[in-house]
Amino acid sequence: MQLTDALHTIWRSTGLINFTVGQISMIAIGLLLIWLAIKKGFEPLLLLPIGFGGILANVPIADIAGAGFLGMIYEFGIETAIFPLLIFLGVGAMTDFGPLIANPKTALLGAAAQFGIFSTFFGALLLTRYLGFDFGIKDAASIGIIGGADGPTAIFIASKLSPNLLGAIAVAAYSYMALVPIIQPPIMRLFTTKHERIIKMKQLRHVSKREKIFFPILIFLLCVILLPDATPLIGMLMFGNLLKECAVVDRLSKTAQNELINIVTILLGLAIGSRLQADKFLTVETLGIILLGLFAFSIGTASGVILAKIMNLLSKDKINPLIGAAGVSAVPMAARVASKIGLQENSDNYMLMHAMGPNVAGVIGSAAAAGVLLALLA
Repeated sequence: MQLTDALHTIWRSTGLINFTVGQISMIAIGLLLIWLAIKKGFEPLLLLPIGFGGILANVPIADIAGAGFLGMIYEFGIETAIFPLLIFLGVGAMTDFGPLIANPKTALLGAAAQFGIFSTFFGALLLTRYLGFDFGIKDAASIGIIGGADGPTAIFIASKLSPNLLGAIAVAAYSYMALVPIIQPPIMRLFTTKHERIIKMKQLRHVSKREKIFFPILIFLLCVILLPDATPLIGMLMFGNLLKECAVVDRLSKTAQNELINIVTILLGLAIGSRLQADKFLTVETLGIILLGLFAFSIGTASGVILAKIMNLLSKDKINPLIGAAGVSAVPMAARVASKIGLQENSDNYMLMHAMGPNVAGVIGSAAAAGVLLALLA
């Protein structure tokens, strides 16, 4: 009898009998993310830890994403918004603002891409009004920021305005960042002609070291004066860039570019994956956030392309509209996609550096948009 009871207890403690259909489904999604990372190369630095974290989060009984180590990582780095700020530090240390300084008008393309943020803000409110979703005005602002394709900014603003939606927003933002090579090309081709896609832009001018040092300081001071709520994000971005450009703290710059951002990326990915728990993720609200995020990202991509076409009507120096799609701040993936599409149309058309201008402007733009929303709603 005792042996039977012991075997029965062991059997009831196994994962096999405790799995739910939802957990199995989310584990399958986690495996899909891992497959996309390894087989397709879609932002493996993001999708691999997110996918594995999603699998761990759906292990029955162990409660890894609740009281377990993933839950502790999430509370420490995501709920406090420390991870996004450290990511911005590392991104700043890896970013060359030279293309933006050399061609300042491309900043307008980065600004145009933020239209997806504000259009989705109103879209979320319309879903609440007409389809019965339960998104408040702060929730709508947090969901809209997904349109900037900037995961750290999305996490930062959601932690301030909508902590209850933080997990779903983080998953949506990073998923769309990783899926840039799939989502953007059809939109880019839809809004451009063959003739526009083969436009060759003239070589960018040389940017001096002094300009590169003054730029992050100037942007930071402007942020302090005009938009203090965005200072944490833009401040860390510009501090990281200053470490790189001043050339007197190579050890700090290299640490920010490598060890620090790599460690934070691992922890951030696992923490985001921990929000893929079946009971929390498989909800109507989460589905609405995923669909609104796709809408936001698509609008942001199209807005940048359309503004580039308008600028060509007013400018003597033509802009290839493809680089407008890089205005979403998925750095550097969006710039690479724009360059790749340009090369497919014209094998002699190298646009990567041109696309980096609106791409890095998009990072600043999404942080500025977050600051505006925080100033209005926090």
